[in-house]
Amino acid sequence: MDFATALETKVVAGTAQDDVLIAFEAFKYANDERLAQIEKRMSADVVTAEKVDRIGRAIDELTLKTRRPLLAAETKTEPSEHKRAFDGYVRKGETQGLFDIEQKSMSIASNPDGGYLVPSETEAEIGRLLSKASPMRLIADVRQVSSAVYKKPFATVGAASGWVGETAVRPETATNTLAELQFPAMELYSMPAATQALLDDSAVNLDQWIAQEVETVFAEQESEAFVTGNGVNKPKGFMDYTKVANASWAWGSTGYIATGVAGGFAASNPSDKLVDVIYALKAGYRQNGTWIMNRATQAAIRKFKDTAGNYLWQPAATADGTATLMNFRVMESEYMPDIATDAHALAFGDFKRGYLIVDRVGVRMLRDPYSSKPYVLFYTTKRVGGGIQNFEAIKTLKFGVS
Repeated sequence: MDFATALETKVVAGTAQDDVLIAFEAFKYANDERLAQIEKRMSADVVTAEKVDRIGRAIDELTLKTRRPLLAAETKTEPSEHKRAFDGYVRKGETQGLFDIEQKSMSIASNPDGGYLVPSETEAEIGRLLSKASPMRLIADVRQVSSAVYKKPFATVGAASGWVGETAVRPETATNTLAELQFPAMELYSMPAATQALLDDSAVNLDQWIAQEVETVFAEQESEAFVTGNGVNKPKGFMDYTKVANASWAWGSTGYIATGVAGGFAASNPSDKLVDVIYALKAGYRQNGTWIMNRATQAAIRKFKDTAGNYLWQPAATADGTATLMNFRVMESEYMPDIATDAHALAFGDFKRGYLIVDRVGVRMLRDPYSSKPYVLFYTTKRVGGGIQNFEAIKTLKFGVS
């Protein structure tokens, strides 16, 4: 079978964009041969001319295939080798396929390391569901890393600078001083269970099933840690840092505004303190500000009105939108404290710049068919860290006298 015939077979079966480039190289080679024959004999061989035409038509078909939208019955790509091997492991406990991949690429962890890495398709599905279920993931800065600790340097003292005349002497600038923030990725686990009958059902989408089973557990644990976590075997929540009055704020702590009343707002003009919190942030952070509070605090603030009788809290304008307070969006977190004496029950800030979530690449799974017969357990772990990366970008409201 010559190349043109082989190429036509590829067209029928469906090929990738790379095949277009390969086919074009074959076209150039065949056409050069045709031109050489014309130059030598004043005419091209019929077989050669036909080959050029066939390859040309095949290129056209390949190009059209890569551009047209997928039909309903088609899939964009075939399952990867990793995914096929992982399906065999999850459904039947077959480990040879994953072991072979490990030997070839050294990208799959072995059982002594805590299971096997799930395929990228499964990991992406878990990440997609978590981003919807975890409030902090919607507003914080999320980064993926391959190491156990993410280190971020920052300048504590910048290089000196200033304005000088054209011919004036330039004073020597001081060397800037750098410090480092560290965000270790801690292990988070879940253990969904399945019956063997479910695993034997080929109609079950394992990527989706696994992601949905671990989503709730991961989202609940993460959401709490990102708010109140103490940094011990978990991320450090933005509420766990030292809080100081905003007038005395210094790097490494979060500033707060006090309501002036223990356990509540002032009786008159209570919303004035909300304005103070907003403008405690610099303009660069205030533009992307977000309120975070629990539902009890939100219920109290929803009753506030302006001097014209309009409510300050406004519902979402669209089904997938968020409510707003003084034109800044409101995120609800059940892990924020209730309004009480000296409680910091409300936070406001640019969390995209203020709080960092670190996801270590790779979700691991270990199949356990023995511990809870007749169920098959799947010990699933991922590593995640978090903490404040910019202490200027987050402020809180303290329900206290000072």
